[in-house]
Amino acid sequence: MLALLLPQLPDDILLLLFSYTDTQALGRLSQVCRRFQRLIGRDTLWRSIAKLSLNTGLTRLGRDALLPWLQLDKQWLYLSQASDIRAYPLSRNAIGLHRHPAAVYTGHQDDVCRFVVSEPHVVSGGGDGKIIIYDTCNSFCAKYSAHNQEVNCIDSRGHVIVSGSRDKTARIWSLCSNRLGECLHTIRTEDRVWSIAINPTLSSVMTGTACCGHASPLRIWDLQSGQLETSLGSDFRRGAGVLDMLYESPSVVLTCGYDAYIRQWDMRASTRRCVMEWEEPHDSALYCLQTDGNFMIASGSSHYGVVRLWDKRQSKSLQMFFLSCPSSSPVYCLRFTTSHLYAALAHALYTLDFTSADSWLSK
Repeated sequence: MLALLLPQLPDDILLLLFSYTDTQALGRLSQVCRRFQRLIGRDTLWRSIAKLSLNTGLTRLGRDALLPWLQLDKQWLYLSQASDIRAYPLSRNAIGLHRHPAAVYTGHQDDVCRFVVSEPHVVSGGGDGKIIIYDTCNSFCAKYSAHNQEVNCIDSRGHVIVSGSRDKTARIWSLCSNRLGECLHTIRTEDRVWSIAINPTLSSVMTGTACCGHASPLRIWDLQSGQLETSLGSDFRRGAGVLDMLYESPSVVLTCGYDAYIRQWDMRASTRRCVMEWEEPHDSALYCLQTDGNFMIASGSSHYGVVRLWDKRQSKSLQMFFLSCPSSSPVYCLRFTTSHLYAALAHALYTLDFTSADSWLSK
C-alpha cells in the first residue's frame, strides 16, 4: 500500500523520506521512475551523506550549512546562514562589523545558495528551487518556485531577475510589481549553471556552466529574447566550470572557476576575447573573486581558506593569507572595501583589517 501511495506525495515529503535512506536504497529508488530519479539527483539530498562521509566536523557560524554567500554595501554586510540571510550593520570600530544582525530574512526550506542585493530588494535562490524577494523597506516578501533543482546562482538589475540552476536552465524573471514572479524566458543551457551576471546596460546576460558538455562554459544571451548571442573562448578543459563572474563595466568581465584561472574578458562587440589571465599557483579551484574596479582583485581558493590579492599589472599575486589550517575549507565568497576584507568559509566569517597589518579576526 505504501509503495502505491509514494508517487502521490509532494516533492518536499518525498525528499524528506528519501533523506532517511542509505545510498544503496537511493540507487534503487532512482530506477523506479523519472520523477524519483530527478528528486534523488538533487544536491540537497546528498549533502548530509557527503558530510557524514567526509566527517570534517566543520560548522559555519554555529550551523552546518555548506555554502555561505556575502554581499556588501556602504552600510551593511549581508551573510547567508543556512536558510537565512542576516544583515549586519558595518561599524567604525576595529572589527568593522557588529556581532549581532539587525535584520534576518528567512523563508527557504533549504540552504540559500546565492543571493543579491538590489535596493530595495534582497533576492535569493535556494536549494529548494525557489526564489524569494524581500523588500527591505516594508518587509514585503514574495516566494515562487523557479527551478526543478537548486538555484545555484542569481542576479538582479533594474526590473529583471536572472537565475541559473543545476537543472541545466537559466531563467529571466520580471521584477515589476504587476508581473512579479512571471518567467519571461527559459534558456536551455544543456549544462549545470554555476554563475550568472547581467550586463550593466541590461542588454544581455552571461552564464557560466559546468563545462561538462560540448559548448563553451561562457555564453552570452540576449536579455530581451533569451536567444544565444555568442560564446566566449574555445580551449576550456572538460570540467573547467565557471564558479564566479562579475562585470567591472559593460565592456569588462572577470571570471574564475575550476581550472584555477582568473580571466579578464574584453566584451566589446569587435573583440569579445580573453585579454588577461592570472593562474592560482597551487592549482586550486577558485570559488570567488572581487575587484575594486581598478587594479586590485581578491580571490578565494578551494583549499585551506587561501585568499590572494592580485594587481592586474602583475602576473603573480601580491599577497596570500591562510585562513583555514589545519582544517581545509574553501573560501566560498569574499568582499572588500578600502579598509576591510570579509571572507566566508564553511565554519566562520573572517575579517581582515587593512589598517592593521595581517590582522585577521574570526566571527
